[in-house]
Amino acid sequence: MKVYTFSEARQQFSAVLDCAQTEGEVRVARRDGRVFTIRPVEAKVSPLAVNGIDLALSKNELLEFIHEGRRV
Repeated sequence: MKVYTFSEARQQFSAVLDCAQTEGEVRVARRDGRVFTIRPVEAKVSPLAVNGIDLALSKNELLEFIHEGRRV
């Protein structure tokens, strides 16, 4: 984990964010001894957001399968 001084972090803020993205966490230390952590926020994705599957079925074939399933 990389530690930047406040002045370094202010001057190279883009580099600090890039470092946090690759390493997971960066710390910024102030002159008075306080230390702050910068971490990337993980994107929240719905568990229902799934990629579709191309089955190469026509509309009629798909409807036929649905009707067949309902008859059983």
